[in-house]
Amino acid sequence: MRQLNLDQLRTLIAIADLGTFSAAAKALHLAQPTVSLHISELESRLGAPLVLRGNRRITPTAAGAALVERGRKLLRDTDDAIEAVKRQAEGRTGRVRLGTSTGVLVDLLPQVLEALGAEHSGIDVEVSIRGSYEAMERLAAGTLDIGLVAIPQPPLRGIVVTPWCEQPMMAFVPQRWKAPKRVTPGWLAAQPLIFNEATTHMYRLTMEWFAAAGFAPRARIELNYDAAIRSLVAAGYGAALLPLQQTTDTVRNERMQIVPVTPKLTRRVGIAHRQHAMLDGATLSVLKVLTGFRQT
Repeated sequence: MRQLNLDQLRTLIAIADLGTFSAAAKALHLAQPTVSLHISELESRLGAPLVLRGNRRITPTAAGAALVERGRKLLRDTDDAIEAVKRQAEGRTGRVRLGTSTGVLVDLLPQVLEALGAEHSGIDVEVSIRGSYEAMERLAAGTLDIGLVAIPQPPLRGIVVTPWCEQPMMAFVPQRWKAPKRVTPGWLAAQPLIFNEATTHMYRLTMEWFAAAGFAPRARIELNYDAAIRSLVAAGYGAALLPLQQTTDTVRNERMQIVPVTPKLTRRVGIAHRQHAMLDGATLSVLKVLTGFRQT
């Protein structure tokens, strides 16, 4: 037996509700012969009479009433499915997988997520902590939708990276240390140091800054969590080069100094994603909100 035709089912329900073929035809904007054909084909397909054809009012048979009852739910489910697809395509609902470093997560991302919640409450953003290299790999593999990554990045086929924000790098020094007004590579290289892990873009950026001045210091510890590094600095364990976080680092910390460096050093962050033609509506909506917070 062939599958049910939803248009024919809708016609049967209209007849059951309105009582005549002509009223159903008018409500559905169909010719009356088309309505009659819908019912005839539906009865033929199911092998049972579905309506009792009277002079004044048409009523469903027992089989027709059973089909009408289940048909209402089927049409509601169909309409809901169509609406769900439309919401997804238009970017009003869906799930977006976003990877970011801890620095961006603490500083800018909460503002982005707040704005997104206000504009697109139906979108669920799944945030994971990812280094830039891993984020780019996952974007290429299709297991991540958006990455907030350090730039520049090596070109990767099918992946678009656009500048998003710039964060000045600062020297984070224990409060009890006597630090200069501007920290140089030479002064910092002579101190106990805390670095990001050697696999990170931040580590490379830091070492290039030292190398340009002729220094290659070693760290007491390497780890890839900005909040932990700040805690170790505050505890007096060592100094670190980190990007300034406007939302937290501007609050006075009595256990830590935040000192400008010379020469200046900047961490640049970009938005990475697959080409727009490959993205669903929810991801495009998140990208639009992210772009609204661009600071470059």
